[in-house]
Amino acid sequence: MRRRRRPRLCPDAWLTLLLSAALGLLLYAQRDVASPTTRPPARGPQLPRPTPSLRARELPNTARAAPLAYEGDTPVPPTPTDPFDFGGYLRAKDQRRFPLLINQRRKCRSDGASGGSPDLLIAVKSVAADFERREAVRQTWGAEGRVQGALVRRVFLLGVPKGAGSGGAGTRSHWRTLLEAESRAYADILLWAFEDTFFNLTLKEIHFLSWASAFCPDVHFVFKGDADVFVHVRNLLQFLELRDPAQDLLAGDVIVQARPIRARASKYFIPRAVYGLPVYPAYAGGGGFVLSGATLRRLADACSQVELFPIDDVFLGMCLQRLRLTPEPHPAFRTFGISQPSAAPHLRTFDPCFYRELVVVHGLSAADIWLMWRLLHGPQGPVCAHPQPVATGPFQWNS
Repeated sequence: MRRRRRPRLCPDAWLTLLLSAALGLLLYAQRDVASPTTRPPARGPQLPRPTPSLRARELPNTARAAPLAYEGDTPVPPTPTDPFDFGGYLRAKDQRRFPLLINQRRKCRSDGASGGSPDLLIAVKSVAADFERREAVRQTWGAEGRVQGALVRRVFLLGVPKGAGSGGAGTRSHWRTLLEAESRAYADILLWAFEDTFFNLTLKEIHFLSWASAFCPDVHFVFKGDADVFVHVRNLLQFLELRDPAQDLLAGDVIVQARPIRARASKYFIPRAVYGLPVYPAYAGGGGFVLSGATLRRLADACSQVELFPIDDVFLGMCLQRLRLTPEPHPAFRTFGISQPSAAPHLRTFDPCFYRELVVVHGLSAADIWLMWRLLHGPQGPVCAHPQPVATGPFQWNS
């Protein structure tokens, strides 16, 4: 019986197979290079990152342009968030008056002890446990005293620590004792009896406006921001130098045409039963903004007539809308941090040459705030491209 011979490929056929395999590998490698690197899916809907250099986020002049989403325009909240109980919020939303547990009655007194009504009052949102950030602010940009001839005063805005009321008497007295000791040492703590949560920042907003109207009626300007921002106070005062405190002013990183988030998985989820309109009014990012004394007093009255809303900076935009007052965009307020320049991705954005021309930069640690302050205010100062200081404003490549 004759054996069947196995077919053999000629050398040309082997060469053809090898070339085909090599070509396939090459095309596969080029496809991987051209396609973006995939990342594990994040929880919730993914939105494009905002461009911090855009202060007023205007819609393109087309009928089909969709409004911007609020979540893409909002920095990380200063306090952790839990699933929000909208039913409980709607039932308790008319409860808007809480006792002031720690006060600073003499903060703006025009007597010899305090030095007169402040030209600039700095109000910083904080939480009880965040002593490190408060101390960083006190030792750097939030220091009280005279700055370029202007009198600067400072307060921190706090609520009751979350869950403190449900603990034992020892837990409740511990944090209260610490805050009272801190208040005696620095005279800058304002503590209200509402629970300190992200959605209660609106309560912090209206209580501060009421407090400032009562205890700082003659203040010229107020800067209000988060504890994780860096503020170049000299640049801020330079901006305010030509402004009249008796005229309306609210300036910052202004956001327009932001739409409510309807996705339930988002921490900024707002159901239609709470807000049914397609877009929010124009508002300044809550990371940091400045307002005049006249606007502060008008806002205190307007916000007392506006229904509470669980996102504080949007709520303030609603109060401005009631006053028919448009917030003023300022390019040196960077409430989303400093973006990496696309033309020079090798540059480090944490550099004093970026910060020295800005007013507010959001999203810094306590150590970063302290370090940047020392780099900008050291005896030598930062070594930048310009031998002389430049005017206040955003970083510009051709300046």
